[in-house]
Amino acid sequence: MAKVRFRKVKQGKVDEAILDKRDSRKDKKVAKSIYPTARERIKAFITDSFMILMPIMYIVIYLIMGSREGFAQDKLLGWLYIVIPYAVITMVFIIKAGQTPGMRAYSMRVVSTDGKRVVSISRILIRQILGVLDFLLFGWVLMFFRKDRRTPHELLTATMLIKDEDEAK
Repeated sequence: MAKVRFRKVKQGKVDEAILDKRDSRKDKKVAKSIYPTARERIKAFITDSFMILMPIMYIVIYLIMGSREGFAQDKLLGWLYIVIPYAVITMVFIIKAGQTPGMRAYSMRVVSTDGKRVVSISRILIRQILGVLDFLLFGWVLMFFRKDRRTPHELLTATMLIKDEDEAK
């Protein structure tokens, strides 16, 4: 389509149909997804790892187990001491605010699939247990193949992560 000069439009020498067609193309905006991207989810996980997981690991390895050597002698018990508090702390964050610090940093929130912002405590508990298994068994890879980027623990507990419009920057 030829470029329309403002001078011609002002003088009324341009057909209105051309202008209407041009305006309708500008009105078609790409709808933003309500689901966070895989990159945002990974960034939130890394943020949570440094804010929540690293202090727990330090406390367990150096204060509870005594040293790295003590941790190396009984790794299974050490990892249980790390994973259980991590799951409990993130569960408390999700119960209270619907998001962990990493999710808050990237404007995400856990909601149920029926649209309720508040998720039941039992559902969050099951979500956390399945989330640990999901991470260990590489179930999180599923998010790269789904449009809504949900992982198996979210599918099984009928929850999802969405972009939080209230927290958007």
